[in-house]
Amino acid sequence: MAELSVEGLTHWSIPVNDLAEAEEFYGGLLGLEPKGRLGNDSMSCFSTGDTSILLCAQKTPAGGSPPGVHHSFTVTPETLERACKLFREKGVQVDSLVYRAKGHFTGRELYFFDPSGNRLELRDPTWSGGMPEPPLEELSAA
Repeated sequence: MAELSVEGLTHWSIPVNDLAEAEEFYGGLLGLEPKGRLGNDSMSCFSTGDTSILLCAQKTPAGGSPPGVHHSFTVTPETLERACKLFREKGVQVDSLVYRAKGHFTGRELYFFDPSGNRLELRDPTWSGGMPEPPLEELSAA
């Protein structure tokens, strides 16, 4: 039995090298809802659904996420496919497109990097094994 009981998620914090650039990426490109700056303008709060995301300016730029570490956002199939095209157009670095038929988080997953090198994921949970698996090149074609 657990010694404590966490009741919910308050927010996730993502370290960023340039707060203004990160605000444009997370708000302008990914469409998270801006809530405003806090911490003497060293943090910017965004939300998606009932989850808050804090972008936290780093004093010393870092090299991004360690291998395996990432933040995942749930999207519709249409949004994932639009992201493939948009990321190509905007020069967003895409890591991989994964079709995961087994495991805890199944679906179609697009892994990419924000301007600070943080690894992110857009996940379409409606995809399942046996459905078509078009490659990234096909989904990102104009």
